[in-house]
Amino acid sequence: MTSQAIVKETKDKMEKAVHHVADQLKTIRTSRASPALVDNIRVDYYGQMTPISQMAQISIPEPRQIMIKPFDGSALQEISKAIQKSDLGIQPQSDGKVLRLTMPPLSGDQRKKYAARVKELCEEAKIALRNVRRDQNKHADQLWKDGDLTEDENKKLHEDIQKLLKEHEDKVQQHQDKKTAEVMEV
Repeated sequence: MTSQAIVKETKDKMEKAVHHVADQLKTIRTSRASPALVDNIRVDYYGQMTPISQMAQISIPEPRQIMIKPFDGSALQEISKAIQKSDLGIQPQSDGKVLRLTMPPLSGDQRKKYAARVKELCEEAKIALRNVRRDQNKHADQLWKDGDLTEDENKKLHEDIQKLLKEHEDKVQQHQDKKTAEVMEV
């Protein structure tokens, strides 16, 4: 394996970690409604656990409201039950055709709790990034020991891996700052 291949592999793994944390952050509640809040909720639909997004049209008619219109009207009750069981803490209102989820404003304590969760998820992502760096540095050292890299090439590879780590940690920090600002917004 060449040093370019190691750099590319490092970048790919770090990108995956950043995308993963970005996806996780979408599910954290803010004062505004977002279709991502119901993305991870699964409904028992004819014996299969199915994501709501595959069973219904999800829209945001108002800044604090999510509207869920099932493709199959008979699934309305099951979707409602799944939302009630979820950790969203919102009671869906049904008119027989659609479900409406009205987002109550977050209290100060809730905001702090969600902001702490954002920080926790981002810290986990940074740890994952550092683990990628550690593994790739070990890989580079092994290539050096095997004689596939010179000492200078190995040192340069370590520097490149460290630079990638810094870039991706900055991306995670940007996601954290943005989401924390959204959560704390009144």
